Amino acid sequence: MALTREQMAMRVARELEDGFYVNLGIGIPTLVANYIPDGIDVMLQSENGLLGMGRFPTEEELDPDMINAGKQTVTARPGAAIFSSAESFAMIRGGHVDLTVLGAFEVDQNGNIASWMVPGKLIKGMGGAMDLVAGAENIICTMTHASKHGESKLLESCNLPLTGAGCINRVLTDLAYLEIKDGAFHLKERAPGVSVEEIKSLTAGKLVVPDDVPEMTFEV
Repeated sequence: MALTREQMAMRVARELEDGFYVNLGIGIPTLVANYIPDGIDVMLQSENGLLGMGRFPTEEELDPDMINAGKQTVTARPGAAIFSSAESFAMIRGGHVDLTVLGAFEVDQNGNIASWMVPGKLIKGMGGAMDLVAGAENIICTMTHASKHGESKLLESCNLPLTGAGCINRVLTDLAYLEIKDGAFHLKERAPGVSVEEIKSLTAGKLVVPDDVPEMTFEV
């Protein structure tokens, strides 16, 4: 069974390490803020100028002036700092973010990512993704494994305009968790109830499959 958006965020949250500075992209990545493991202290960075993002607010906590890069209302944790987007991008470009979590349209077996535009469709701009993939060395992409038409998004070579080249280390889809190295996707985990055969059939790029691929587990 494919992972829900919340389960994907929970799985990504397991990659957080104590003391990390983490940038969460728009979409599924923003949900990671709700699933930070106990005992782990991380500072979430938003490219619009907030370091120390907290979880999403309750109705009582909601402040329309406190938003993330996706214009969603957020909270600020103790010790948070607010500054200009120029300073925020200086932090990103300077390589001071330990982990970046991004969404994507396509990722290929060489670590290339296409995430900012689909030709012929209206776009608002490239956002901060190009800076993030250029300035970060530790990146996880979250995405659906295939389109709604059943076409793979894990490709031999991206078809859409690239956001960055050779920059993606890991991919979490709704079906699997994969590492990208040596020109291939290496299957590390599969979603509960999802077979290796299904993952193979929906992966267009080169896929390396070990003898025993564990299922992801989630606490109730």
